[in-house]
Amino acid sequence: MTSYPPDNLAGMAKRSTLRRLAAGTTLLGAGTLAYATLVERNLFTLRRFDVPVLAPDAEPLRILHISDLHLTPDQHRKQRWVAELAATDPDLVVVTGDNMAHVDAVPAVVRSFGPLFDRPGAFVFGSNDFRGPTFKNPFSYFRSDRPYKQGVALPAEELRDAFTGAGWVDLDNARVTVKAGGRTVELLGVGDPHVGRDDYPSVAGPADPTADLHVALTHSPEPAVLDKMAADGFDLMLAGHTHGGQVCVPFAGALVTNCGLDRRMAKSLHRWPGTDAWLHVSAGLGTHPTAPIRFACPPEASVLTLIPR
Repeated sequence: MTSYPPDNLAGMAKRSTLRRLAAGTTLLGAGTLAYATLVERNLFTLRRFDVPVLAPDAEPLRILHISDLHLTPDQHRKQRWVAELAATDPDLVVVTGDNMAHVDAVPAVVRSFGPLFDRPGAFVFGSNDFRGPTFKNPFSYFRSDRPYKQGVALPAEELRDAFTGAGWVDLDNARVTVKAGGRTVELLGVGDPHVGRDDYPSVAGPADPTADLHVALTHSPEPAVLDKMAADGFDLMLAGHTHGGQVCVPFAGALVTNCGLDRRMAKSLHRWPGTDAWLHVSAGLGTHPTAPIRFACPPEASVLTLIPR
């Protein structure tokens, strides 16, 4: 029987403990990655919020807010889930961009939204409706000065024609009034400010006092744009882009927003600071194809029930 000096026994025990800790950490990391990749990114979730923006005694009005599908032709589960959102019976459908992640994705996007095309709708595009995905170092999102990388050109105009052909309103730097739920709704939108496509001066001006509701859209919730929308008197501002942080820390939230928005507002409904306006940021339904993971931030769409103040 071999005997070891006490110092050797202590060293062996320490090394054994470290090996067990390393093995446990590796297994935990692998399990978390598998869950984030295979499970949570497919846990499509419908959020519901009440937003007090209507006049006293007004009947509720439902807005379905969808964003950031980043759709590829083979994502059939996501397509079916979006199509089934017609069952929420919205008065108005709002889409805040980044619909595509593949040059052949237009038919898949149209199939997804097809059952909703008989409802009033409005949309703005995001940067990933114009250019396809490229590989990005995930840690680069912590750098505000990182260069913007563009991928292959996507058929944005084909998708725009499909949406407008179905009767939805194109709000890329536009302002219109529509009827929805028996109400007059003034809509304003800008091109994606994340890549300098916004032109707020072309749509600026006080909200129409004769409209029952004023709703503003932007893909990226840049504070400079949101400040202008709120100052013009828009009751509700809708955005996407952030993916809610995509990979979050449980009970702490998003680590980054990929824009100038405070991390605490990376998703959900918030009162815009210093104003009467509300901001809803959708965590979106997709992921960047080179980083197909979500953690503590499942993919989502939202039904916003507007109620009296």
